[in-house]
Amino acid sequence: MSDPHHAPALRATGLGREFGGRRALHACDVELPAGGVTALVGPNGAGKSTLLQLAAGLLRPSSGGIRVFGEAPGTAGARRRTAFLAQDKPLHAGFTVADTLRLGRELNRGQWDQDAAEQLLTGSGIRRAARVGSLSGGNRTRLALALVLGKRADLLLLDEPLADLDPVARHDVTALLMTEAAERGTAIVMSSHVLAELEDVCDHVVLLKDGAARLCGDVQELCAAHTWITGRADPVEGDGLPRSFDRGSVVHSAVGGRQVTALVRTPPGAPPSPDGAADGRWITETPTLESLLLAHLRAPGRTAEKEAAV
Repeated sequence: MSDPHHAPALRATGLGREFGGRRALHACDVELPAGGVTALVGPNGAGKSTLLQLAAGLLRPSSGGIRVFGEAPGTAGARRRTAFLAQDKPLHAGFTVADTLRLGRELNRGQWDQDAAEQLLTGSGIRRAARVGSLSGGNRTRLALALVLGKRADLLLLDEPLADLDPVARHDVTALLMTEAAERGTAIVMSSHVLAELEDVCDHVVLLKDGAARLCGDVQELCAAHTWITGRADPVEGDGLPRSFDRGSVVHSAVGGRQVTALVRTPPGAPPSPDGAADGRWITETPTLESLLLAHLRAPGRTAEKEAAV
């Protein structure tokens, strides 16, 4: 029996979920450590919301298993340690802001932190007497996040938490979430379509594609395990890469004019380099997180093999 105090924040093994015969997730393997910020990315319909709802105990797997700190989602122990924010930020429109915070306190007796909840509302101009239904989309998001932070859970599952916020609010909320992870050791899993925002925020990343985890691991290790190459395209080869180059290591390549760029997997101790890299005809560099994710998202489904660097 796993120790909930030392178990991963989230572990999915062979996880699958179907809706009316349609597979939203299948054979999905994910393991996330306790503490740190994990970005959950992927195209629409990849299964991001489904994975978060399974972890929150709102859905049950069709196959495989999932555990939160070693416990089944939906059990008393898992519910106490988990807080979930759905993409549509469901709140009672007729409640006031004060009513909503009081509801959070009543539903989480013994672990509610009013100061933590209020911190996210400070400086927003949100009146405590205002009805939730009268708030802007961004302010409703702030209030929903305040409920999540007020619970003081060990794992925050956030589905597109920044989507309705203006740039300043996005910056402030992101900073608050990073502080939560750093100071309290809270594990945060947040889905997002804005890849550029993730570079300086997340420690880990999970990329879902076609219902399976194609990438899962530490951001720095994943980036170090790949190489961007740029050089003159070979006019004979359709992909522009030299004939001698190992196509099995290529995640994605593109030809623009006379130039070809490609993201390749880097074997340990032997970075893949086309002929001519040593004399400057090819440029090699470590990819950014955004370029890494974009290449894997563009890669054909059958060749985008799962990689782990946890």
